[in-house]
Amino acid sequence: MPAYYLEALTVTLGIVLLMAEAFCSCKSKAWVGISAAIGLAVILGLTFIAIGPESRAYGLREINEVATLAPKFPGTWHDWPLWNFYNFDGLAKFYKAFALVTTILVLLLAVDFRKILARFTEGPESENGTGEYYALPVFACAGMMWLASARDLAGAFVALELVTVTFYILVAYMRRNVGSLEAGVKYLILGALSTGFLVYGIAWVYGNTGTMNLDVIGGMLQDGRSAQIQLTPLLFGIALVLVGLGFKMGAVPMQIWIPDVYQGAPTPTTAFLSVGSKAAGFILTIRFLEPFLSSDLTRGPVVTILLIMACATLLFGNLAAIPQTNFKRLLAYSSIAHAGFLLLALAAGKGAAAELSSAKVVSFYLATYLLMTLGVFFILAQVRIQRDGENISDFNGLGKTNPQLALSLTVLLAALAGVPLTAGFWGKFFVFSLAVDAKLWVGVGIAFISAAAGFYYYFNVIRAMWWAAPPNDKAIVLPCISKVVIAVLTIAVIVFGTWAQPIWALLK
Repeated sequence: MPAYYLEALTVTLGIVLLMAEAFCSCKSKAWVGISAAIGLAVILGLTFIAIGPESRAYGLREINEVATLAPKFPGTWHDWPLWNFYNFDGLAKFYKAFALVTTILVLLLAVDFRKILARFTEGPESENGTGEYYALPVFACAGMMWLASARDLAGAFVALELVTVTFYILVAYMRRNVGSLEAGVKYLILGALSTGFLVYGIAWVYGNTGTMNLDVIGGMLQDGRSAQIQLTPLLFGIALVLVGLGFKMGAVPMQIWIPDVYQGAPTPTTAFLSVGSKAAGFILTIRFLEPFLSSDLTRGPVVTILLIMACATLLFGNLAAIPQTNFKRLLAYSSIAHAGFLLLALAAGKGAAAELSSAKVVSFYLATYLLMTLGVFFILAQVRIQRDGENISDFNGLGKTNPQLALSLTVLLAALAGVPLTAGFWGKFFVFSLAVDAKLWVGVGIAFISAAAGFYYYFNVIRAMWWAAPPNDKAIVLPCISKVVIAVLTIAVIVFGTWAQPIWALLK
């Protein structure tokens, strides 16, 4: 099956769900979320058998299939113009799978969170206003999948805007909640500002290179045509693009929206922003920077820009997280801090080991971050529903009322901090390895201080669970979906902490 069918199937699934929800009179809308998750799981399976021009498995049958789809284009299937805009290498396949897994888990989280969604949309007795909430993440997933295959800046921008516009709706979805509406306005204003930076930067890059195709730009920088490029305007354009992408990555200087939006948005949306939006920003950043980091002409200045962004992001995220009392805001600043580690890996480039590249380390880090963060949000959602709060104090005594749940959260938070024998440890370890190999000593020093600060604010939540007295003796009862997902994610964090080869195998 040609790889570009994956996005077509995802968009079709979203449209079918919207139409079915509109004409179905069911009182509960949970079936929409379950159907969306099942549909995306099927597409996830198809991802591993899909093929593109980079695949050796592309045989005569697939060539003939492409030929029947595009009879107007002469030549072989390699010549079909779509492949000039669509990439399906190993990295693209990994991030498509990443987007699908993230969206499936977010949809399952939303199903268990529907009581709060209903309260702040139509009312506590009706779920009529929640059906679209399960379909919208499917369209965001399609945008993230297109981003993973982007090889042209114009196409990448359109895909990124599909993701961003969908999030505008998801953030402000609880229209009867002032915090959600405030978060939506802030996200919209700063999102529009970042789009301006991004488009202006792309215009500068295009003006200096004469193309938006990243492969062509890479070729120009590698051969003799680099003499035609004016370095200063090109670097100005690169810096503007990175500022715009910083909004999606959660990096300085476009990180200021994150705490308020994370706190005000519905918890499933916050989880989606924390993992899916961040991954979308980083895959596009990897694609965009690849030609510039491979050229001697631009590598030095680009590394300097990335290092400055990484250090500022690490310091801001970790130091601002220390005094937080709201758990959602703590996770927001934590998300900024993790973006700093990822930017440090990008600045470092390739390590001493040939297989250890910045793109692979960033992808590995994001894979482990997905497991840890979504597990934490599943637990936070149930605390929000059953204890009606999101402060750290709302976790007081969880170890006494729900020892198994508290143990899972302890493992997940320890992994986020980077405790050995958890998946989070290996992510930070590889980032430090790359930075040391690249001799980025300033970045290594700041990252070390930041990692130490992370232990303090993560373990502050652990202390509240195990040492503080519970507000009452009532235990939190987990729904079946949340119980299974939390158990699976916790076990995965421990397993990948001692055996990370399956993730590396996916990256290869």
